Amino acid sequence: MKWIPNFNSSNSLRVIFVIAVFILLFLSSIAYKHNQDLNESSKLVMHTYEINIQLERLMSAIKDAETGQRGYIITRNARFLTPYIYSRDKVNTSFITLKKLTADNEPQQKNLQKLFKLITQRFVSFENCLKYSDPKTYDKRKLDNHMFGGRILMENIRFKVDEMNDIEKEYLKKRLKIYDDEISLSPLFSISLFLVALSFILLAYRQISRDFERLKVFNKKLLISSGLISESENIGKFSTWQWDLDSDKIDFSDNQFRLLGLEPKSFAPNRATLLKYVHPDDKESVAKAIDGIVEKKNLPFVYYKIVRPDFEVRYFKTIGKLLTDQQGSKILLGINFDITDEHLLNIELQERNKELEKSNKELASFNHVASHDLQEPLRKIQTFISRVSDADKAVMSESAKNYISKIETSAKRMRVLIDDLLLFSRTNTTKKEFIKVNLNELLDNAESELAEIIEEKKAVIKTNKLPKLSVIPYQIEQLFINLIGNSLKYSQPNLEPEIIISSEKVISADYPKILEQSIKKFHKITFTDNGMGFDPQFKETIFILFQRLHSKTDYPGTGIGLAICKKIVENHKGHITADSTLGKGSVFTVFLPD
Repeated sequence: MKWIPNFNSSNSLRVIFVIAVFILLFLSSIAYKHNQDLNESSKLVMHTYEINIQLERLMSAIKDAETGQRGYIITRNARFLTPYIYSRDKVNTSFITLKKLTADNEPQQKNLQKLFKLITQRFVSFENCLKYSDPKTYDKRKLDNHMFGGRILMENIRFKVDEMNDIEKEYLKKRLKIYDDEISLSPLFSISLFLVALSFILLAYRQISRDFERLKVFNKKLLISSGLISESENIGKFSTWQWDLDSDKIDFSDNQFRLLGLEPKSFAPNRATLLKYVHPDDKESVAKAIDGIVEKKNLPFVYYKIVRPDFEVRYFKTIGKLLTDQQGSKILLGINFDITDEHLLNIELQERNKELEKSNKELASFNHVASHDLQEPLRKIQTFISRVSDADKAVMSESAKNYISKIETSAKRMRVLIDDLLLFSRTNTTKKEFIKVNLNELLDNAESELAEIIEEKKAVIKTNKLPKLSVIPYQIEQLFINLIGNSLKYSQPNLEPEIIISSEKVISADYPKILEQSIKKFHKITFTDNGMGFDPQFKETIFILFQRLHSKTDYPGTGIGLAICKKIVENHKGHITADSTLGKGSVFTVFLPD
């Protein structure tokens, strides 16, 4: 089979990637430009703030000088002149800085010159005020004139500073508007370009994925056709061969020679050399199969033995299929499997099955013995004890009477133990025929079986509707009898037993640790009683055969009842759990598949 792509995917991918890269570069350039504009805008903002700060410092220095002058005039304390003395330096420093900041702004340079003249005049006014306030040169009229003139100068200075601040704010506002206009369409444009680039990249990824899948299929077919599976043949213990029916030429894979116990290419493959290694018992059937290939152009499963040069016998299975190449030649592709390990395993399984059948027969014999031979002498013991009349007992000693009583009790317990063992055995050996029945009917039968003890203990059994399920009826009935009987047996003294039986449908995923996950739904049937309960540490061991939590003198029983319950539930592919608190009753939960 020849793979032909439906278009030149390589050129298409190149075009897609070039477009995507171009868009990404274009987006990067836009982002770079916006970044530059943002930096420029930040610089302009900082420039405006610096001018504003320097103007504020200028005003602050003049105010300090004015405050110092007034303080000196009022108090004649020379310490008030300190701000005045240093204000000149502060003013000069601020002027130098402002001159640099407005070097490229001619209107602001002119405003700065005017401001400098006003400040110079203000300082001259300061000097005149100091001069005419001195007691030696005091002149009230001139002092008042210069103080009033100084006030007017301060107003002009403040006005000029505000004017310069307003100009800077106006410049900043215009620049920010230009920046906003430039980037107003940028987010939408950038997102659109990004989505287009992403679409191209996803298209390229989709095409690469398709090409990759096609390439995997092509490589897989190429691998099969070129015979590059020799390692798999070694691991799987199989070999391949091709038989050109037109030219009657046969080709073996290298592993075919190895399966025969030879080195690769040890002989020229043909029908005669192949039959040479076939076991004498199978040569005739294999020869017929080969003839059938030529006639019917087909090879069904063929099982046979081969004999290696070291006389080791191996078991083979062969199958073939007819193929037609592009030239119309008929080629039979065959596979040989070395199934020796499987064959030996089957033999071993057959032996184990025979042993199991023998064990089952012995178990059936044991059941017969338990049900007849063991019970016969037990019945005779009970019969003979029953014939010991009260008159006979009257002449017996107390020890003899005690012995007779113990024999009678032991015989009864032995009969119960044998019956329980037979019941447990039947849960394993009896034919398991599943019938869909209403569990309510089986529960009614169980209650009828226990009617006497239920009435004796004045027990109350509450139940909701149970489902219809495919079960082994007599086993589920026995399950109900054992669980209800267990609750009745271990009821609390002076307390009427109450047993609540409830049912609900659950899913196995909710109980991953205890339920078989291959079965999706289960019916959860819960038996809750108000009995004496048991220590929770024994909630697993109570289902073990012969496991008892109380002595046989306290409570009768064999320790088999709950083991039978577990076996019955397992026969139905379900699960049973128990939980309890001493003095507060027990809860037995049965999960049965839906």
